[in-house]
Amino acid sequence: MTDNLVQLRTCPRCGGVYSGHGAVSRADNLTVICPDCGTREALESIGVDEKEQEKILDTIHRCER
Repeated sequence: MTDNLVQLRTCPRCGGVYSGHGAVSRADNLTVICPDCGTREALESIGVDEKEQEKILDTIHRCER
């Protein structure tokens, strides 16, 4: 018998709660952050503005359902 426990973590960047795999922050290459913040950091690094980042994250969330 295996236990399928979901481990919840709190993102140090946004304070949100997430489960599953985190992302390593580009800020220090050590801190584990939530997937959304990881995506935001990646998009920021290529110059995508905040409004467009939110559109992209909304699309990702719709596809995950």
